[in-house]
Order: sequence, then structure tokens, then C-alpha cells
Amino acid sequence: MTEKALRLGTRRSKLAMAQSGQVAQAVTRVTGRPVELVEITTHGDVSRAHLTQIGGTGVFVTALRDALLAGEVDFAVHSLKDLPTTQPEDLVLAAIPEREDPRDVIVARDALKFTDLAASAPNGVARIGTGAPRRMAQLNAYARAHGLDLETVPIRGNVDTRIRYVRDGELDAVVLAAAGLNRLGRIDEVTDFLSVDTVLPAPGQGALAIECTADDADLIAALGALDDPFTRAAVTAERSLLAALEAGCSAPVGALADLPPLSAPLERGDPHADEQIVKEMRLRGVVGTTDGTRTVQLSTTGPVPQTHDQAMALGRELATEMLDQGAAGLMGERAH
Repeated sequence: MTEKALRLGTRRSKLAMAQSGQVAQAVTRVTGRPVELVEITTHGDVSRAHLTQIGGTGVFVTALRDALLAGEVDFAVHSLKDLPTTQPEDLVLAAIPEREDPRDVIVARDALKFTDLAASAPNGVARIGTGAPRRMAQLNAYARAHGLDLETVPIRGNVDTRIRYVRDGELDAVVLAAAGLNRLGRIDEVTDFLSVDTVLPAPGQGALAIECTADDADLIAALGALDDPFTRAAVTAERSLLAALEAGCSAPVGALADLPPLSAPLERGDPHADEQIVKEMRLRGVVGTTDGTRTVQLSTTGPVPQTHDQAMALGRELATEMLDQGAAGLMGERAH
């Protein structure tokens, strides 16, 4: 007898359906149970207003969580960067799978690289579309530092809509997340990958969160097979930084926890090579005004967190240093 299908709550967008479909296949693989996708419309999907005008934090999440608590779905899949930093007590992030590429990318006319856009623009000013204040702040700061003329243009919409701005000649380029294009099978449309030394991603970018109710111990255990401990530690540190800055997911804050480059890599075959590779985690954070005139960017390195509390502490410590450097004054009105 076939077991009853698990109901997975997902947003209706192509990207959400693609990543939820991939999670559904993984859940079936580890549980042996079929998974049914339940499409749910969120406030962020139906509103055409800019995210900063409709609340930013949680606009893509609340309806999915309501469906979970109402028993309409068994678990939900979120883009982790969309989740508010405060976790409800009656819900749990049962799994955070291995992270996709966290970088931002450019899709530009004529297959141009980011640094070539302004020089080839008819009036010498490249028009780049993005809906994220974080991206605006860092792109404008980079442009100022390197003498590039660009105008960041606020846009919204799905991947097709954003890329169409370029295809129709309204914009010279748009900025998107590599992870989303990878999951949609459209990474070949990228004309340039932005180094994280140029633009730090949103906290949690590239990671997914699989959430269910806190009282479903069996499902929590089953979904836990998809959890990647390093990804969980990294995004926990990033989101702790965001929370300590008292900034919402639409604030101009970038963060990335990763493995720092090895100053003296061990020889291949050395029995301590693996031990060295996973010894430390680097956390970088940035906040800036959207015009790029002022930024605070700092980093810290510490042992790879082994517990939730250690990861949280790493983020809080860096946030404290950033606040001491004036980060609060660069975010404008902070969203909670």
C-alpha cells in the first residue's frame, strides 16, 4: 500500500516551483513517500509595490507559515534569505540543505561584463536594474571607487520580467542571484559573475529552508536527513549579524560566511589536510547607503561553529563591530 503523500507548501513562481520540486524529489528519496506540491499565493507575489513599501520582511513567508499552522500542508520550502530572523516557537527549520552558489550575477546586453557596461553605453552611463537596496549600495560604492558611471534602477518581477528589461533595451543589465538561475537551468544566460569581493550576497542567499511544525517529531527527523551542517552554521551566523543590526531582509546589508583562503595549503595526501580545510569560518558583512557614498565593511574569522549558539555569537560579534563603526546610521529606517 502506497503511503499518503506529504504536502509541500510552495510559492507559485517558476523559481519557487523549481526549487520546491527539487526538494520534493530529495524528500521522496530519503523517506520513500510521495510528495505533492501545494501552491500558495503570498502577499509579495500579488503586490506590485516595491518590497520596502509592503513590509519587506516576511512578505513571501507569512502565507506559507499560516498554511503550515492550519494543517493545510505538512512542510514548506522557503528561500532562506526571505525568512525573518526571528523563528516562531511553533515552527522549526527541520533542514537547510547544502547551499547553491551564493553570488550575484549580471545579465547584460551584448554579453558584456559588469566593468565594460558604462564604457559601451550610448551616453556613458550604464543603467542596471535591481530591486535590492543591498545591491544598489555595493554596486554604487564599487562604481565610485573605480570611476565607473552607472545608474541603479529599482525593478521588481520574476526572472523573465527582469531579463526582458535587457532584451527590450530598457536597461543595460540586471542583477540576479546565481542560485535562482542555476535552479531554473538558465545559468548560461549569465554574462558576468560578481565576485563576493565586489558584492556580498544577502544573508542566506543561495540556501533553502525546509520548515515544518515543531510538534511533528517524525517529520523533523525525516527531513533532517537533508540538512547540511556547514550551510546551517554559515547562514545562522549571517542571519545573526542581520538580526543584531536590527535590519530586515530588504535592508542594504550583505553578509557571507565561508571558508577563508588557506595561507599555506598542505600538500595533497597530507593526513591533516581535511582537518585544516574545515578549521575556520570567515564572516564578512557590509552595510551602506544606496547611493554608495558611505559603507561599513568588516570581517572576522573564527573556528567553524559546532553549535547554534556559537554561530549566533559569531554574527553578533561582527555586528557589534559594525555598529561601533556607524553601521546603524547607514541603514536609514531599520525594519524589524
